[in-house]
Amino acid sequence: MPVGTQATVKAVLPEALKELGAQIILANTYHLYLRPGHQLVQQLGGLHKFMNWDRPILTDSGGFQVFSLGDLRKITEEGAAFQSHIDGSKHLLTPELSVEIQLALGSDIIMVFDECIPHPAERSYIVDSTNRSARWAKRCREVLPAGSRSALFGIVQGGMEQELRRQSAEQLREIGFEGYALGGLSVGEETSLMYDMMEFSLPLLPADRPRYVMGVGTPENLVEGVARGCDMFDCVMPTRNARNGVMFTSFGKVSIKQAQYRDDDRPLDPECQCYTCRNYSRAYLRHLYTSKEILASVLNTQHNLYYYQQLMAGIRQSLEDGTFTEFRKDFYRKREILTS
Repeated sequence: MPVGTQATVKAVLPEALKELGAQIILANTYHLYLRPGHQLVQQLGGLHKFMNWDRPILTDSGGFQVFSLGDLRKITEEGAAFQSHIDGSKHLLTPELSVEIQLALGSDIIMVFDECIPHPAERSYIVDSTNRSARWAKRCREVLPAGSRSALFGIVQGGMEQELRRQSAEQLREIGFEGYALGGLSVGEETSLMYDMMEFSLPLLPADRPRYVMGVGTPENLVEGVARGCDMFDCVMPTRNARNGVMFTSFGKVSIKQAQYRDDDRPLDPECQCYTCRNYSRAYLRHLYTSKEILASVLNTQHNLYYYQQLMAGIRQSLEDGTFTEFRKDFYRKREILTS
């Protein structure tokens, strides 16, 4: 899912997103609550109309953004009290308010409000936080109106503790949700540990419901996540890297600012059929980036998002064909990287 934090996927028109293959995008509760305000978005017809996107939208609950505020927030049983990063104003985001905001935005998939646990953390803190997130999840379930058109996803926490992950998954299954996510990953842990948590946790979730790993990640993370049972991903990596001149290709990452591309007339990725690769050279992309031209962000982002969408489309096709094992081996062969 391309990330459109503030009701826009940076540097890409909604029409272009469709052409790139995006079926669903992510927007953020915390940011839209602070600016322009969920009541205004609702007044103007909801998020789909506001940003001219007629396909599904998933909204994060705001839990991760509050976690990122560090000393500017305080967690209690009621919710998360925090100061706005915009103007310093004080707010209290509760499970009930998070759902209220997401409903006002018109989200198709609502995430429960939870606390993202940092790594490393004291076990006592992890236990308390995991149990509190389960209670918050129940409050989110209770406040969502019966018959709502929005699906509600629960979020498994538990830090890097297997038994706490098991406990969290069991608590969420007992409450019952339309989909389930793994939270608290990609927060500084080693990649091998993240994969261990996926491998342990994903089979604990209902096989007939979507399983979503939040905030992940690299192309390798996506392939390995699917191998372990994940269905959905989101990450700012393709768009943020694009704006910083780093592109993902079939043969690995390319930093377009490097001098070796100054007179390189080849497309960024000869195997890619995106608009950027069909029409522009590496030399031109380097020129745009080093000249700080806005078009650099546009073309680079189009390529990275296309690459990610094609990667996932290829994975889906290989699963349908029963050839995912071969797909995975070929993916690494091109990068000369051994699978973990």
